[in-house]
Amino acid sequence: MAGNTGGPWGGGGNSGGDDGRGNGPRDPGRGPDRGNGGRRPGDDGPQIPEIDELVKKGQEQLRVLMGGRGGGNTGGGRGSGGGGGPFLTRGTALLGIAAAVGLWIFSSFYTVRPEEQSVELFLGEFSSIGNPGLNFAPWPVVTAEVIPVTREQTEEIGVGGRGGDAGLMLTGDENIVDIDFQVVWNINDPANYLFNLRDPRPTIRAVSESAMREIIAQSDLAPILNRDRGAIASRLQDLIQSTLDSYESGVTVIRVNFDKADPPQSVIDAFRDVQAAEQERDRLQNVADAYANRVLAEARGQAAQLLEEAEGYRAQQVNQAEGEASRFSAVLEEYAKAPEVTRKRLYLETMERVLGRVDKIILDENQGGGQGVVPYLPLNELRRNTGGSN
Repeated sequence: MAGNTGGPWGGGGNSGGDDGRGNGPRDPGRGPDRGNGGRRPGDDGPQIPEIDELVKKGQEQLRVLMGGRGGGNTGGGRGSGGGGGPFLTRGTALLGIAAAVGLWIFSSFYTVRPEEQSVELFLGEFSSIGNPGLNFAPWPVVTAEVIPVTREQTEEIGVGGRGGDAGLMLTGDENIVDIDFQVVWNINDPANYLFNLRDPRPTIRAVSESAMREIIAQSDLAPILNRDRGAIASRLQDLIQSTLDSYESGVTVIRVNFDKADPPQSVIDAFRDVQAAEQERDRLQNVADAYANRVLAEARGQAAQLLEEAEGYRAQQVNQAEGEASRFSAVLEEYAKAPEVTRKRLYLETMERVLGRVDKIILDENQGGGQGVVPYLPLNELRRNTGGSN
């Protein structure tokens, strides 16, 4: 028979003679096939498919599974109407389009939480601010950046020694102080935050440290360690906020926590000794000032008392002299009118004033036979004694 006598695997040969070695004629498009219908010479058993035929058959089945079209010839060769390779069917194309649309929708819709805001970019430029909830941004023309705006974020400077020398600052009186503080901030304008700050957190940290150094350089050490921490924290917050506003950073400084202000660890013992000596000096100076104030006040009081007594004595003597002068003038007028009577009166008054304050013994030389002692009866003493006994 002149037809194709291949077996069920399509591996047959041509019956039109052989090449003298038991093989059929060579097909230019195929390898050499065995003659006698694919049977070995002298073998009358069942046909055994060749390995290359098995590989080709598997390739054809894989093409069919991938959507291609199998060969039109059962002999393992391509038929005259067969396709050249795998291609997409209509169902596969629709499935691919649906998957692409689903992926595009999934990439275009995004969710914004209540504590967040989104910045939508149209071809890389700012377009709008997204509201909380489900938002639509047609990707890839419009993209979105979601930023937490109400969450408090913290920058710590010098805390726990992590900042190295960041916490060591020079005061106005040329002392070194080790400062730990925290800057708590959030975002008030997402667009400015994204586009005006290249590295937001390092920028906020650098601005905070610079502002604190400026304030410490204008202050003395003692107020920083004791009473001025609250004032320094308030001033620091205002200075950081004004600097960030000048950058249009979109950042709000909520508060500044001024945790610690101590001397450096290497000199803290010596610093404490100096502080104790200064406190002892201040105490002794206060004691001395109190003693000086007390003594000075007493001296000033005594001086004022002496001045007042002197003024009183002066006034007394002046008044007394003026009185004596007035009395003398009055006596002089009376003496001019009656000299004898006035002279005798003055003599008697003077003797009374002089002799009235001494013990007196009267001697009479003319008394005969006696001692010349005249008994003196002190009537004033008797009167005084009588009045005291009553």
